[in-house]
Amino acid sequence: MEQTLVLVKPDGVQRGLIGEVISRLERRGLRLVAAKFMNVDKGLAETHYAIHKGKPFYEGLISYITSAPVMAMVWEGPNAVAAVRQTMGATRPTEAAPGTLRHDFALEVGRNLTHASDEPANAEKEVALWFKKDELVAWKREVDRWIFEK
Repeated sequence: MEQTLVLVKPDGVQRGLIGEVISRLERRGLRLVAAKFMNVDKGLAETHYAIHKGKPFYEGLISYITSAPVMAMVWEGPNAVAAVRQTMGATRPTEAAPGTLRHDFALEVGRNLTHASDEPANAEKEVALWFKKDELVAWKREVDRWIFEK
């Protein structure tokens, strides 16, 4: 079963959209296996966004993600990375498909509400960065057999 990291970033938290994000991912059929409401320290932010170091927007990104709390979560399901990214919509909200979170609630890339892992290998790294193994809860829902084929 694939797992992926989802962050409701400071703009989503400040706008009261944590519940909307969770609701859409639950309705999609994904299973929540970890969640924590937290302030992001600079070290975690720099490690998470290391791929962007040296880019013109890097410092602003670090400042932004550490500016207010985030809701960090791990979601699980078949093709979870692709399913979450599809639910979120394109990184640029004005390019996001109607019905996606970013289309419905965002206007600018710098305030696009969420972060979602972009591929399974990165999802594994990001989940391990944000959560300890003992923070992940292995569980089964009674409805899983009606959502997951296997």
